[in-house]
Amino acid sequence: MKKLILGLSILSVFMFASCKEDASKKIDEANVVAAAERDANASKFPVLTFDETEHDFGEIENGKSVETTFSYKNTGNAPLVITDIKSSCGCTVPEGWSKAPLAPGESGSFSVKFNGSGTNKITKTVTVTANTEKGSEVVKITAFVKS
Repeated sequence: MKKLILGLSILSVFMFASCKEDASKKIDEANVVAAAERDANASKFPVLTFDETEHDFGEIENGKSVETTFSYKNTGNAPLVITDIKSSCGCTVPEGWSKAPLAPGESGSFSVKFNGSGTNKITKTVTVTANTEKGSEVVKITAFVKS
């Protein structure tokens, strides 16, 4: 019985050893080149640079609508895609931005309307969600609303 188990063990070792192929023969050089290029591009991000990150409307009357435009530029090494722009409340509405990719060096803009609600010093934030390294950028509007 021991000889039978020993014989089967030796036979299975030879079978497993003979089934091994040289792993280097299975590597496709085109896949290696594609992976190296992908890894090199993975560290390239667009950079969203604003002309101004905060706009002050100054003193405004309660209920008076005001609007400003935020201009930006892609100063990075990859196309910039803005997927969403949201404000901190319903009284501030961002409009006019493009979801089309913005090539490095190109510029764009969006407008922000504030309906003038509230009293005293008001600060509202607008969050721009994009494919930057951070994933989002924030711009602010401020005003002093007179009652």
